[in-house]
Amino acid sequence: MTMISYPPKPSPGDRVAVISPGAGLPGLFPRPFELGLERLRKEFELEPVEYPATRKMGSTPRERADDIHAAFADPDIKAVMASIGGDDQITMLPLLDRELIRSNPKPFFGMSDNTNLLMFLRNTGIVGYHGATVMTALGRPVAMDQLTAESLRAALFTSGEYELRPAERWNDVNRDWADPATFDAEPETRPADGWTWVNAGQVVEGRSWGGCLEILGWLLMADREIARDLSEYDGGVLFLETSEEMPSGEEVFRTLRNMGERGLLHRFSALLMGRAKTWSFEHPNGPEEAARYAAEQREAVRRAMRAYAPDTTIVFDVDFGHTDPQLVIPYGGVVRVDGPSRRITVTY
Repeated sequence: MTMISYPPKPSPGDRVAVISPGAGLPGLFPRPFELGLERLRKEFELEPVEYPATRKMGSTPRERADDIHAAFADPDIKAVMASIGGDDQITMLPLLDRELIRSNPKPFFGMSDNTNLLMFLRNTGIVGYHGATVMTALGRPVAMDQLTAESLRAALFTSGEYELRPAERWNDVNRDWADPATFDAEPETRPADGWTWVNAGQVVEGRSWGGCLEILGWLLMADREIARDLSEYDGGVLFLETSEEMPSGEEVFRTLRNMGERGLLHRFSALLMGRAKTWSFEHPNGPEEAARYAAEQREAVRRAMRAYAPDTTIVFDVDFGHTDPQLVIPYGGVVRVDGPSRRITVTY
């Protein structure tokens, strides 16, 4: 059983590393990146420090691993934040120096392709934080969403319990970062319907595991960072979300089915399913298509769980992942899912 602990937290005035373990998109789209850096300085009173590959598209896995090692090894750096995700972080995992990172534990914030590094950190014994990349959460036009900002502030600076709240309004429609007009107004939001609970008769408290479902599928295929002894996950809280690539309901079902066949799904006592992203530039769904897509995904999840883990508590449409707002989930940290009172509490 891996012993997992929370790393020391930064304080206002501290230096934090901003790295690109996946794609160097800050080099292509500087506006949301620089807006995110400005908010780190002004609203969170942290001093961001960039690294050689932070703004470099096409950086090699070795260059990105070197940035991670430099950030963790520097005693003046008190936290590490990803600029954004990507799609090939898995190729960097074999290059990481586990002992160097274990000896210099720091909070790491990222999501999407950063599921790779979050899982690596969990297996190294370090709680990470799923959410709050610089270009998306911090670089949101005009202002950060209030729920996102409150969650990030608590995760950055506090160590106690934090109760997650359902969003009253949300958004998943992106605007073009290359268009300056994108940053003249906040994203348009629409009413949220709250969370949907299944098998809500129990209280579950355990350590979290999961992340972006597509990335998790790749890790399972490559057999990377998955525990040899699956009892490592017994009684834990699985959390999953899907990306702007918008996998079909059948794809979601098949990934979960295969996790069930591997003996994973029934290990977890609760599943938090992030609100589905229903729009992308490639698939600009209207309201009816978006609602249909989300419903198909929910049914795919329920179908797989009925087959492999019928008694697991499930909460749908929790606001983390690729939608806005973006609550921070401690990766490997303690999560309590209280079905009778319909409350989710995380320990940051």
